[in-house]
This record gives sequence, C-alpha cells and structure tokens, in this order.
Amino acid sequence: MIKRIFWTITATAAVGVVGFGVYAYKPAMDPVAAQDRPAFGPEVVEQGRILAAAGYCSECHTTADGAPYAGNYAMETGFGTIYASNLTPAMDTGIGAYSVEAFRRAMKEGVDIDGRHLFPAFPYDHFAKMSDEDVDAIYAYIMTEVVPVEQETRENELPFPLNQRFLQAGWKLLFVDFDEYAFDDTQSEDWNRGAYLAEGVAHCGACHTPRNPVGAEIASDQYGGAQIDGWTAPALTADNASAVPWSTADFKSYLTDGVSTYHGISAGPMGPVVHAGIRELPDEDINALSVYLGERTGGNEDDPATSTAIVSTLERGRPDPQYRRDAGERLYATACASCHYNTAQIEAGRPDLGINSATNLDTPENLIHVILDGVSGPEGIEGVVMPGFRDALSTTEITAIAAYLRDARAGQPAWPDLSETVSRMAESAAHAE
Repeated sequence: MIKRIFWTITATAAVGVVGFGVYAYKPAMDPVAAQDRPAFGPEVVEQGRILAAAGYCSECHTTADGAPYAGNYAMETGFGTIYASNLTPAMDTGIGAYSVEAFRRAMKEGVDIDGRHLFPAFPYDHFAKMSDEDVDAIYAYIMTEVVPVEQETRENELPFPLNQRFLQAGWKLLFVDFDEYAFDDTQSEDWNRGAYLAEGVAHCGACHTPRNPVGAEIASDQYGGAQIDGWTAPALTADNASAVPWSTADFKSYLTDGVSTYHGISAGPMGPVVHAGIRELPDEDINALSVYLGERTGGNEDDPATSTAIVSTLERGRPDPQYRRDAGERLYATACASCHYNTAQIEAGRPDLGINSATNLDTPENLIHVILDGVSGPEGIEGVVMPGFRDALSTTEITAIAAYLRDARAGQPAWPDLSETVSRMAESAAHAE
C-alpha cells in the first residue's frame, strides 16, 4: 500500500513536471534581415511614436548618458537588479532581427525571439491588453525611426533560482491574464478608451497597484497605491488621500501640463510619465484617460473652490501675526510662503500645501523629496521651477516645516518617526551623489 502511494505521488509529480515543461517551452522564431521587414506608412510610424511615448519605452530602456532605447537602464525590483534590453533595431545586440510576429510575442506574451521568458519588470502583463494594430505601430516606429546601437545588455543581478527564466512561465500561469482589453458595454466610449490606455500601453497599475510577495499586482486592489523608487504612487481610487477629490478636469490638467491646481505637480517618477509620455497622446485620448481615472477615484465635478477643504486652507494660510510662536510656521513663512501663498482662490502656479497630495499621504517621502531637491525644469509646470533646500535648511528645520504642514495646514495626524525619515532621506541622497 505504501509503495503504491509512493509511486502514485511520484508519477503525478513526473506528469506535472513534464506538463509544466511543455507549457513553459516556447520555440525560437526565425530572424529577419533588415531589408525584409515590412514597409509602414508615415501615419503608422507616427502612431507608434506616440504609443511608445505613452508607454515610457525610452525612459525604461535608456540610461542617463546613453543612446535612446539602447538599454542597460537598471531597475531595482526588490528581488535583484534587472537591466533593460537594447530596443534599438541593431541586428546583433538589439531587436533588429525581430519579425512583426516575434515583436508581438515579446510585447504580449513576454517571450523573446529565442523563446526565453522575459522577466515581468517588462510589463507584458499590461501590453497583452493592447491590440495587434497598436503593437505593430510601435514596431514600425522602432524599426523605422530609432537609431540602431550595437550595445550588449548587462547580465541581470538576480539570485538563483529567480534567475531561471523558465520559472516565469509559472508566474504567468498564476498571475497574468493574456486576453486583450474587452469593451465594457456599461460604460461610455471615452471611459473604455481611457481604460484601454491605462490598463494597456500606459500601464498605470504597474506603479499605482500594490504587489504581493512574488511581485505580482494584487488584482483585488487595483490602483490601490504603492511604493516605487522611494516615492509613494498614490491610490487612484476613492482611497486617494487628497483633501479635495480628483475630478476629470483635475486629471486632464495634470496629464496635459503636469499640474493640478488642487493636488500638486508631477514631480519625481511621475515627471517623465507626463512630460515625456502621456502628454504626447492626442487630446481626445488624454480626455478619455481623465474620464476613466476620474471615475475610478470617485471625484465629482462640483466646483472645488467652494469645498470646505479649500475655504479652510485659504483661511489657515493667511499670515498670522503670532506666527513666530511655532518654528515650523515661522520657517514656512520665511522659506515657502512667498510662492505657496493663496488668499482668495487657489492658483495652479502657487500650489497650496494644505490640500496638496504630498501633504495628505500616509507617508511623508513625497513631500520631503521635493523640499530637499526641489522640482526641476522637466518636471511639474513647464517653465516653473522650485529650488531645493537640501543645503539651505537643516534636517531639523525641514522636519519642522513638514510637521507644520501636516498638522496646522492639512489637519492630519502627525507622521510617525518624521525626524528619522527626513534624516535618512537626506543622508541617503547625499551618499548617492
């Protein structure tokens, strides 16, 4: 009896291993010569350029001092470092030998031309939602307009067994839905177009959705907010911490110009998402994204200027002749209030920090990042910069300003261990320089 059980278990395990091997195996695809690639019209190439921008392809496949799309951008995943592939049409080290079909498979199934499974740092779980037509347009742009650069991609720095690519087949089996986006008949055309863009090429959930212990997005908490690159990607749901609910108009302004009057600017990782990415989309697509995201956050279209939060923050923001009683308020009045000063109404060029998203989040990192290092020209509002105070204010002073904004202006509970967080971030950034 024991032997029978043993052999039954062994046989079942063997069948499972063989079955998984069959599932995981993907054949190599034939390479194509450059002259054998199909020709594409200029309108298809331009559509591909716009979609590649909206998908931040260049941002993730270009190093700070490297050629566009030539790869080796380091992505810290929590499991190790993954280096982005060379996406130029170079024949030996890039994707120049990819056929249209091989490119589709890579984008929508996460399998390269040699049949190797790609790591999910490449968001094929989102690109799978795209139509073949849109994927082909990106191929047309890369093969037509991107300059080929022969540059080897660095070896990923992943520990065994996480570096075994065939295991990604199991990850896909458990966590990836490979179906294209399905139109929701209960929603409008704009909403569906926005959903297609957000869940597909723009892969908003890749940053704004929390992940489980093996790095998969938690589908039941889509857009629930997450940590990325030392910043908080806020929830894009009704749980968003903003004092004033996001509306369609707020998203439209933010995705077009990098600023929302009542929520702040596109600083940090969100800067290139807007300025080098989403804003390249045609106006109707940005409007569709805004409709979709506005519905997800549950914001209404009432005039925010009449809300209790706006009226209250304007009142609290007026100069107090007794401001010297509080160090944070005094420092804010000295260093910040000359720009962040509103009395009658909120102005987009003067973000009110009492209602700003960064001041209302559960963690202070976003606010501290901006106080330490400011907002550069490519971020935020075009043509407007904010100086950093890393060398002008001590960590004690920055802590005082953040505590004042959180308590007196936002009316939120104090951030725990705020002083330690400011010191850690200031020290960490200093070491990175």
